Amino acid sequence: MKNIAELKPREARALIRARGYSGQTSGLCPGYAQCNLAAMPGEYADDFLRFARLNPRPCPVLEVVPAGERLTRLVASGADVARDIPKYRVYEYGRPTGEYEDASPIWRDDLVAFLIGCSFSFEDALMRAGVPVRHVEQGRNVPMYDTNIPLESAGVFGGNMVVSMRPMTTEQAKLAADITARFPRVHGAPVHIGDPKDIGIADIARPDYGDAVTIHPGETTVFWACGVTPQAAVMRARLPFVVTHAPGHMLITDTPNDALAEE
Repeated sequence: MKNIAELKPREARALIRARGYSGQTSGLCPGYAQCNLAAMPGEYADDFLRFARLNPRPCPVLEVVPAGERLTRLVASGADVARDIPKYRVYEYGRPTGEYEDASPIWRDDLVAFLIGCSFSFEDALMRAGVPVRHVEQGRNVPMYDTNIPLESAGVFGGNMVVSMRPMTTEQAKLAADITARFPRVHGAPVHIGDPKDIGIADIARPDYGDAVTIHPGETTVFWACGVTPQAAVMRARLPFVVTHAPGHMLITDTPNDALAEE
């Protein structure tokens, strides 16, 4: 059998659906986009969509799967949003209450699923340009942090942005900013380069989500808006029931990363 890193998206999703893989998805299926998931009762869907449109950097919605359905139509051919992600997380009234490798037994017919662009998509372009992606090099989940960067509110949704971080040299950071600016549908250009304390991060060695990575002498920290932001907004809103991806465990799509780039 092929290593999962060598599989095509449809093959990787089939392996995940069969519970043959439950790890994080960074670096898998190079060249293809990955998505975050936020699925919530339909009564909150309009407010969430408005929240996403007001905050497109951390919440770029690529597809909405309506209540009563589970199969994607745009980002992938028939991916099951309740079964094709390696690990799911459930929140009830703002608290995480469980993680599941298969969400279908707990899936509800009233859930509207939002698929949100992920920064893993632009990492392929960074690596092809010779920009290091440290968590991929070290086989870890990307480090993610809560910040003091405020979001625009809509209905019950609001709060502050979550960011992902990749360390690199100043010159590499300039190149990375130019490259990722071409990908606004997967978070776009960095929201901050430099001192983490400027955006409310007290200890860069202790991410709020994901794993810490090595920062070499002479490197700066580069921060992008992160798709964990909706999870933070959901926790703050204390919705009665929400299903999300576990951080770093994404839906692998059939959409080429280059299809999300702008010239």
